[in-house]
Amino acid sequence: MGMYQGVRQHLAAVFIVAFLIATVHSWSGPQDAVHITAILGESVVFNCPVDFPADHAVPYVLQWEKKGEEIPIYIWYDSYPTHSGEGYEGRVSRVSPDSPYGLASLNLTNIRETDQGWYECKVVFLNRSPNSHKNGTWFHLDVHAPPRFSVTPEEVIYVNVGDAIILNCQAEGTPAPVIQWYKDASPVQPAGTSGIFNDGTELRISNIRHEDIGDYTCIAKNGEGQISHTARVIIAGGAVIMVPPTNKTKLEGEKVQFSCEAKALPGNVTVRWWKEGTPVKQVASLDTRVTVRRDGSLVINPVAAEDTGQYTCQVSNGIGDPQSASAYLSVEYPAKVTFTPTVQYLPFRLGGVVQCYIKANPPLQYVTWTKDKRLLEPYQTKDIVIMNNGSLLFTRVNQNHQGRYTCTPYNAQGTQGSSGQMEVLVRKPPVFTVEPEPMYQRKVGETVEMHCDAQEAEGTEKPKIQWQRKDGQPLQRNRIRVTGGNITIESLRRTDFGYYHCVASNEVATIVTSTHLVVEGTQPHAPYNVTANASDMAVTLQWLPGYSGGPDYKQDYTIWYREVGESEWSTIPVTPSGSTQVTINRLSPNTLYEFQVIGKNALGDGMLSKVITVQTLDGIHRIVEPFTSGKDNIIIPPEGPKPGPPG
Repeated sequence: MGMYQGVRQHLAAVFIVAFLIATVHSWSGPQDAVHITAILGESVVFNCPVDFPADHAVPYVLQWEKKGEEIPIYIWYDSYPTHSGEGYEGRVSRVSPDSPYGLASLNLTNIRETDQGWYECKVVFLNRSPNSHKNGTWFHLDVHAPPRFSVTPEEVIYVNVGDAIILNCQAEGTPAPVIQWYKDASPVQPAGTSGIFNDGTELRISNIRHEDIGDYTCIAKNGEGQISHTARVIIAGGAVIMVPPTNKTKLEGEKVQFSCEAKALPGNVTVRWWKEGTPVKQVASLDTRVTVRRDGSLVINPVAAEDTGQYTCQVSNGIGDPQSASAYLSVEYPAKVTFTPTVQYLPFRLGGVVQCYIKANPPLQYVTWTKDKRLLEPYQTKDIVIMNNGSLLFTRVNQNHQGRYTCTPYNAQGTQGSSGQMEVLVRKPPVFTVEPEPMYQRKVGETVEMHCDAQEAEGTEKPKIQWQRKDGQPLQRNRIRVTGGNITIESLRRTDFGYYHCVASNEVATIVTSTHLVVEGTQPHAPYNVTANASDMAVTLQWLPGYSGGPDYKQDYTIWYREVGESEWSTIPVTPSGSTQVTINRLSPNTLYEFQVIGKNALGDGMLSKVITVQTLDGIHRIVEPFTSGKDNIIIPPEGPKPGPPG
C-alpha cells in the first residue's frame, strides 16, 4: 500500500512538472508547423514521433495542448488513466503503438468547428532534467464544413399589397458560405423597391406589388457544397370571426352548441376551443361529451354541472394574429349535497359549525335541517344560526347540541335530496398548557425561542401545533427550527419583526395564541397609515411611525414625491426632527402626485411606506398651514373680465 501511494505521489509530481512546462513555454509562432485540413465530423491524426534519449526507451509523459486552453486537452502516462480535456472526452486518444504513426501521435475524432486552431505535442521524459524535454511539435488544424442554415425565412409568407418584408437567410460553414438569391429560378436584380443587404443575408422588399409575388430561393455555397431554401410570398388575408359564440344557460343533461363561423383567404381556417384557458380536448371531464364540428361550432352533449365556465374559440389561417371570441355557459341544476362527513365535532362552550357541503346553480335559496329525525328550527332555537352557505353556526356549544343531523338544500330548480346522517359529537376543545410570552425582545443576529404547547381533551386527538406569522408572510425555514410546539429563530433580522400565532388544532377545534417579536438594532420599519390633505399648490402629509429600530434610536423622516408619469423623484427632509407631519409647497394645481415616506436612524435608511396618490385642487382652495396660527386662509379667485392695464 505504501509503495502504491509513493507511485501516485510521483505521478502527481510528474503531471505538475508537465503542466508547468506548458505554462512557462511561450508561444512565438512556429515556423515549421504542420498544417492539416479536416472536414467537419471526420477524424484526423496529428503525427508526433518520440525521440528517446540515446535511442533508449525510457518512461515518458505525453501531453497535448491547444493554444488558448489553460489545461492540456490530453495527458497520457503508461498504466495510468488518461486525461481528456473538457469538450474532448471520448474524441481524443493516443494512436496504437503498432500504427505507422509516431508513439506520441494523437487521434481526434468527430471533428467540430471549434477544434480549429494550434496544437502542440510535448513529451516529458521521467528521471531526466526538466531541460531535457522536447520543446514540442506544432500543428495547425483547419476545419472545413459544408454550409448549413442558421436562419431561414418561413416557407410561406402571407402579405398585403404595399407591405414591406425582409427575407433573412443566414448560413454557417468553413469557408464562410456565399449567399445568392433567386426569384422563380432567376437571380434577384435589385430595383427601386427591393435590394440585397448585409452581405447578401437579407432580401428586402419595401412596397409589395403583385409582380413581387412568387417563390424566393436562398442558396448558400462554399467549397464544400451548397444548400437552398425556398420561401413562397402570397397575398392573403387573416381569418375573421363572422358569427361569434353567445352566452347560454342550460339545464344539466341538455345539449349546448356554441357557434364560431369564420372567413379567411386562403380558407384553411383552423378553429380551436378553450375552456377557462385550457384546450377542451385536455379537459378530462369533457372527454367523451365534447365535439368540434367541421363548421367550427362546439357541441357538449349532455352538459354537466362542472361544465359551467367561459369558452373561447380562436380562428387562424396562419396570417396575422389569431382572432378569438368568448361566451359563458351557465349550467343550472337542483341544489345538491356533494359530501356527507359521517362525524363532525363541536367544541364544548365555544362557537362551532356543522357543515353542509352544498353546490347549487342558481344560487342556494334555503336549507332545511333535521336533528335526531325531527325538523330543526334554527330561527327559533337559542345559540343556533343558519349561515349564508347553509351550514349551522352554534354560537355557544352545549351537550344538548349533540345528535344526528341531516341537511336538505334548495334553489330555484329544487333539490337533489338530503345529505346522509351526520353524527355530531360535542367534545372539549384542546387547551394551551404552555403559551408564549406576550413579547420577545432580541437584537439583530441573536436567537429567540418561543414556547407553546397544548393538550387534548379525553377521547380526542392530540392537537397539532403550528406557527404562523400574522401578516401571512412565510417563515424562513433555513433559520427556523420547530421542536414540538416550540419555535427557534436564529440570526434574527429586521424582517423577523412582527406578530406570531401559535395555532393548536385537532378534529374538535382550532385555538390560537399570539406573541410579539421585537428585533432591536435595525433600520426603521416603513411608516404606515399615510394620509394627505391637498390644496391647489400644497399637500400636507401625516403618518404613523414604523418601529424605530429600538429604544436607543431616534427616527427622522424624508418625503419622496413626483408627478404621476415622471421618472425622477424629489425629496424633502421633514422638520422639525421626529415630526410625523409635513406640508409640501410649490406644487402645481390640478396635478396628480405620488408620495412616499421613509424613516432613518443612526443605522441608515429604513423601508419606504406604501405609495399614496394625491391630486391638488383647482378653483376655490383651502390652504392648511399646520404650524402657523391655526387659522385657515381662503383664496377666492376674482370673477368677471380681466381689467386692462393702468392708464
